[in-house]
Amino acid sequence: MKIYIKNMVCSRCKLVVKSELEKLGLNVLSVELGEAEIIDSLDDSQKELVVKQLEEFGFEVIDDKKSRLIEQVKTVIIELVHHSQESIKTNLSDFISEKLSLDYNYVSNLFSEVEGVTVEKYYILQRVEKVKELLVYDELNLSEIAYQLNYSSVAYLSNQFKKVTGFTPTYFKQLKEKKRKQIEDL
Repeated sequence: MKIYIKNMVCSRCKLVVKSELEKLGLNVLSVELGEAEIIDSLDDSQKELVVKQLEEFGFEVIDDKKSRLIEQVKTVIIELVHHSQESIKTNLSDFISEKLSLDYNYVSNLFSEVEGVTVEKYYILQRVEKVKELLVYDELNLSEIAYQLNYSSVAYLSNQFKKVTGFTPTYFKQLKEKKRKQIEDL
């Protein structure tokens, strides 16, 4: 049985979910971003316990199909931007459509309707947050960051960064404050 979970954004989230499900006596087969698979089916009281336990850690169990799809889109984008070293060889719409085996227009319209932001804008927000993270770490210069995040140029990265944050990357770096948002708050 699969349990779909909102707000899972990193490997620590996977560890917490697995640990909490095991504490409830469930046999966990696997845990990935956005979902956990267990061996047994759950009755209503067990489902309630799982929901309550995961909510204590800021997770939310998703029951309806549309919400699951939205979370899958977010998971694909988060994995692409934050957890993958590979760059996509096609455009974002083809990449998402291929990953989810669904028509992109349907996915895009549903995402925009529910989230109030387009898939592309969400992708841009994730990329800008990754740029912020890399700027704060101060290990890469802007050219290296642009290359790592598959921007066509430093100028394009800088323009997109300024549109989203109101700051140039250089000015942001000089602030030295943690002006980053948590991934799940985007």
